Amino acid sequence: MNIRNLFSFVLLIIFLGVIQILFLKNLALFGVAFVFIYLLGILLLPISVKTSPLLFLAFFLGLMIDVFYETIGMHAAAATCLAFFRSLWLRVISPTGGYVDTEEPSLNEMGLVWFLTYSFPLIFVYSLVFFIADQWGTSGFLGVLNKSFFSSILTCLLAILVQLLFFKRRRGI
Repeated sequence: MNIRNLFSFVLLIIFLGVIQILFLKNLALFGVAFVFIYLLGILLLPISVKTSPLLFLAFFLGLMIDVFYETIGMHAAAATCLAFFRSLWLRVISPTGGYVDTEEPSLNEMGLVWFLTYSFPLIFVYSLVFFIADQWGTSGFLGVLNKSFFSSILTCLLAILVQLLFFKRRRGI
């Protein structure tokens, strides 16, 4: 990863964090589906990023969101869990020839079906950890699963929409 790509990813992560804090903090569909668009910054990092820096980045990004949401580390814990499972999940869904290290796991690079296969389970794990920490003992497990599932769907849909609207497309697409 060169310095230009690093700078663009830092700007993307900061931009998505600001959007999450300013516009999506109070957005909830029917009190069940919440949007966590800042996760797109973690999900779109190149495949070559090692697990340790990714864990630190996810923790500090989640901690920044926690400061503004006043959630006492729940976003940091869930984002760190997502970062941990990201490398494992990338190995599970790896194509036969493997990945090109400079590839970004984005919609434009990999396609819609692969991106959904990649992002939905990771966002679901994030949502599950977040809502278990949020509603520990106050809601049944079905309520946690319900919020996790619908929040994952809404976040994936918004992540796809953001990529289609704002990211450059490859030639020929």
